[in-house]
Amino acid sequence: MKKVNSKTTSGRMAEGVLAGERRALARAITLIESTRRDHRSEADVLLEQILPHSGKSIRIGISGVPGVGKSTFIEAFGMHLIKAGHRVAVLAIDPSSQRTGGSILGDKTRMELLSRQQSAFIRPSPAGKTLGGVARRTREAMLLCEAAGFDVILVETVGVGQSETAVSEMVDMFLLLLLPGGGDELQGIKKGIMELADMVVVNKADGDLIPAANRAAAEYHAALGLMRPSSPNWKPAVKKCSALQEEGIAEIWEAIGRFREKLWESGEIPQKRAQQAKAWMWNEIRETLVIAFREDPQVAAALHQMESGVIEGQLAPASAANRLLNLFLKPS
Repeated sequence: MKKVNSKTTSGRMAEGVLAGERRALARAITLIESTRRDHRSEADVLLEQILPHSGKSIRIGISGVPGVGKSTFIEAFGMHLIKAGHRVAVLAIDPSSQRTGGSILGDKTRMELLSRQQSAFIRPSPAGKTLGGVARRTREAMLLCEAAGFDVILVETVGVGQSETAVSEMVDMFLLLLLPGGGDELQGIKKGIMELADMVVVNKADGDLIPAANRAAAEYHAALGLMRPSSPNWKPAVKKCSALQEEGIAEIWEAIGRFREKLWESGEIPQKRAQQAKAWMWNEIRETLVIAFREDPQVAAALHQMESGVIEGQLAPASAANRLLNLFLKPS
């Protein structure tokens, strides 16, 4: 196993992360989220040092329609796991402030009880300009949290949309939270998002909503039965819970345990993670090339004129793109 060089800044930070120091973990995530070139170089070294110590968690993506109670569910779920001896990291992808670029939802205030636990770590990350609102560095933050000893990683998305696809491609299991609305709500959910779900959870199944929750669960189960499962080793499950009353949480965790056991034994999770890592590499190449393209002096000088030509209909988009690419690729 690769040793950590404690004489370098990244080495000292890696030592702190591996020792489970929360402050070191927070600083490490801040480093990998930085857009400064020198910080990026340090982050790359840091990630190489902690990589052999990562990969031992279960990675779960959690999404749901607005008002479904994601924060309440995550807090109840996280507290249940902590009581069972687990360490839980929550990476919540927030919408970005247009003014500062920072997170605006304040997840620690939404999960006040969980945030006070020593066995929990909550990190809101601004979504920035990445497609679908998914933080570009969330994958790297997962690796850091795993290296710090957190064995359950929860990635919460901003809502039902493009971000769900991106999150499903970085986790082991995708959990979709829904309300006891049944068929009416199903009409407002894209089929593609239902197809991503390894588990559907009907939340707020308490009080007067219990009959509606039972009907909704049956309708969701029927809808999933018409879809082709993403895994040959797992049929998407439908569960009910009341996060507010902390009911049904244990059954959800038991089902997640069965999911993990089946897919680990079949080799599907290791294979899936390998494919995710490959896709992650190519995504980094694309992102880095776009940044380098925009920062090129010749491209920057011509970009406004080209954009104006396309907007005014004087220049075909493909022609503008080719001219800019030729400027970028032209030897200086």
